[in-house]
Amino acid sequence: MSMLDKFRAGARKAQLQATAFMQEGGSRMQQESAALVRGFSLPGEAEKAAKILESFLANPDHPESALNAIPKAVLQHARGLAIFQVLKAGFVFSGKAGSGIVLARLPDGSWSAPSCIGTAGVGWGLQIGADITDFVIVLNSEEAVRAFSMGGNVTIGGNISASAGPIGTGGAVQASLASPAPMFSYSKSKGLFAGLSLEGTVLIERKDANRDFYGSDIPAKDILGGRVPPPEVAGKMYEVIEAAEGLDDSGLPASAYVPDATGAHQPVTQGGYTVGGQGQNTTVFDADQH
Repeated sequence: MSMLDKFRAGARKAQLQATAFMQEGGSRMQQESAALVRGFSLPGEAEKAAKILESFLANPDHPESALNAIPKAVLQHARGLAIFQVLKAGFVFSGKAGSGIVLARLPDGSWSAPSCIGTAGVGWGLQIGADITDFVIVLNSEEAVRAFSMGGNVTIGGNISASAGPIGTGGAVQASLASPAPMFSYSKSKGLFAGLSLEGTVLIERKDANRDFYGSDIPAKDILGGRVPPPEVAGKMYEVIEAAEGLDDSGLPASAYVPDATGAHQPVTQGGYTVGGQGQNTTVFDADQH
């Protein structure tokens, strides 16, 4: 065997070993992430979601906080909300796990009981340490609510679109609601708004958590359709929404923006700022992964 052949054989062996290492490490990280998600319960998720949502909305006692919050008009227009937290950590291999809830606005204007959702995944990179990111997805259309209710695959930029939602007050916010994307995405990392991409994120209905809390296998479409009474454990979240919708922001200056991935302010446009950039697809719900 020539020296070149030996080199090629050695390179192939090293490649196979590296691939096996990546697959083993990635599989282990994904299993651990999924196990972490399974440990959460609906009462705990509802309490956590209320705190997350409250941090994204204006404080009624301090109306000026509306200048750096999800607009009151966006909340009033919402057909549903998905609220979740993602922990991403790793060294060489990066794993992420998260959980939260989704709820829908009912025809009478009230809010449905919450349905549990979760996410888990694995990646490859030089991520060192851990990072926690909070997300709020505002569902602007019945189409978006059905995506979380009926199952199936929903891909942002594919069969359903989303844009980074506006923040602040004024006419620019109203313009963004004239013909909004089916979903507005909001994210916070280290307490600051950031237009982080949801590319590759899969949100899965937590049937186990719903069953444990509601006592039977109730599908998400029944929970979000109002066939389940709103539970007391979600009371704080309903109070947070009601308070934010009643905020008086009439005396505030018109000031609205959309954050980019670095947190820098970008102008609000009627078409919205597309999450992940034009042409990139982001799966946010995949019932096939149950």
